[in-house]
Amino acid sequence: MNVINDTRSTLEKHMPLLVGLLVAWLAGKALKKMFWTAFGMYWALKATGIHF
Repeated sequence: MNVINDTRSTLEKHMPLLVGLLVAWLAGKALKKMFWTAFGMYWALKATGIHF
């Protein structure tokens, strides 16, 4: 019983860090995708002669 309680407390101790890392990783992926989408749209509009 003691080992199970130690494992559970360790998991509960590290869960906020793991969730934070997961959120940061997903946010990074979303920002990267948004950047490349905007970059591609800019170059597509520039190639058609539309300038801002």
